[in-house]
Amino acid sequence: MFLTTTEFRSQYLDSLKYVIKGKANIDLRYESRWSFVENHLYTIKGVKIGAAFEKKLRLGIGYNWNKTDFVSSTTVLDEFGQTQTVKRYFQLGYVLAYADVVFYKTKRWQLSVPIQIGAGATWFQEEAKYSIKNREDKHFLFLYEPGITVQFKITRWAGVGGDVAYRFTPRNNRVHEQLNSPTLALKWLLWIDQLYYLLVPQSEWTKQYGPATW
Repeated sequence: MFLTTTEFRSQYLDSLKYVIKGKANIDLRYESRWSFVENHLYTIKGVKIGAAFEKKLRLGIGYNWNKTDFVSSTTVLDEFGQTQTVKRYFQLGYVLAYADVVFYKTKRWQLSVPIQIGAGATWFQEEAKYSIKNREDKHFLFLYEPGITVQFKITRWAGVGGDVAYRFTPRNNRVHEQLNSPTLALKWLLWIDQLYYLLVPQSEWTKQYGPATW
């Protein structure tokens, strides 16, 4: 017996409502991932905070910024009318909302589908470090990034993982970089709440929320 599209959607929404109403834990992350600008490898850093529901769904917000300097050169006329070549450092930063849906889970292994949508800005500046001086106009950035994540739990509170995703952005002709790119991240995972439950087993927080089962 096959479900119709309407029946499948109804069951999915009912399941989602049940998960969200269930037990929730804090989802706190500090991430580093590799990506590309014009075939140059660079690093994006990020922080995220949200909630994990029933170990099946994570929802939250975050902020990402580029860590590796990406240098571009351009020519300008100096005060004497002479052509000079100057370096420009590419920067980006954006806020995001994310959802991470788990579709396979065992005691140690987990596979999930993360999706994030973000909005922010890109710009060039004359200095390598972030600066509000000597920079060109900012340009609006919108992105959509779906992917797939795998993680392996070493202990109840620590593990390793990785994800592969692809970043889609509308091309901005005023900023001559193509930001559409695959992204890759290798992760050390630390569940701070579970570590707290282990170290402080008699606290009210531990008694109320308790250590997670495998």
